[in-house]
Amino acid sequence: MAPRDLTVPDLTGTRAVLTGGSDGIGLRIATRLAAAGADLVLPVRNVRKGEAAVATIRATVPGAAVTLHPMDLASLESVAAFGETLLRDGRPVHLLVNNAGVMTPPARQTTVDGFELQLGTNHLGHVALVSHLLPLLRAGRARVTSQVSVAAARGRIRWDDLQWERTYDGMAAYRQSKIALGLFALELGRRSTAAGWGLTSTLTHPGVAPTSLLSARTELGRSDDTRAVRAIRWLSARGILVGTPETAALPALYAATSPDARDGRMYAPSGPGHLGGAPAEQRLYPTLRSEDEARRVWDVSEQFVRETFTVV
Repeated sequence: MAPRDLTVPDLTGTRAVLTGGSDGIGLRIATRLAAAGADLVLPVRNVRKGEAAVATIRATVPGAAVTLHPMDLASLESVAAFGETLLRDGRPVHLLVNNAGVMTPPARQTTVDGFELQLGTNHLGHVALVSHLLPLLRAGRARVTSQVSVAAARGRIRWDDLQWERTYDGMAAYRQSKIALGLFALELGRRSTAAGWGLTSTLTHPGVAPTSLLSARTELGRSDDTRAVRAIRWLSARGILVGTPETAALPALYAATSPDARDGRMYAPSGPGHLGGAPAEQRLYPTLRSEDEARRVWDVSEQFVRETFTVV
């Protein structure tokens, strides 16, 4: 049986940007990157929560190099401001992990820019982030790792109603947001190869583990933990089928740091149903295999975020 851990290579001198690093799986990824010597940049929506995360990281990794910045993926203005901060600093970015996300608000919500919340946060916010950081990513010959989901194995891009304005299905909208992010990430790798940007773009998903995604989130209109997250906690505590936040962080760590991780591949837990277990390469979901669909997602996303992918 494969070990449920991995050795993160020495990341001294590596600048890593991680979204969603203030709790759950993201906090575990952040701690492991810091422990490997990365110069870690954490853009966070909730600064107080981010400060608590930095304290947790430094309690585990004394002397960890961690910098906190405010950024809300649900605001294109906020993403642009964070990008400008890093561009002014001018230091190359070697790793970008697009990990943050929201899941299944009971009623349709929108970002400050008017996008359906899950599409806007999980996908378009990360598209804008990659666009703003592209000069620094290119300078660092970066690896960009995008976190999708087991939910992306099914569903589709709802081209006739991308913003779920006619009807709303929270889980279907979540699937769409993760499929869109995955297609964008694969197209990023192809365009990097064609244009000589020097980037490597990998996909990953964490399987299933107890996190805050399905917990009570008043800002999402969810006052109580879902039955799903209660079941996941019960299974995780007993080592049945699903993972823990620690093991669920491993696929992203592998995809982001392993010298064996390859462009255009997806890495995930290797257990039954890819719900838990040691990280390994997984075949791309059928929803992610169409290059025509990926190009269409890329073009529409550029229009939505009002950014084009150019390198000065």
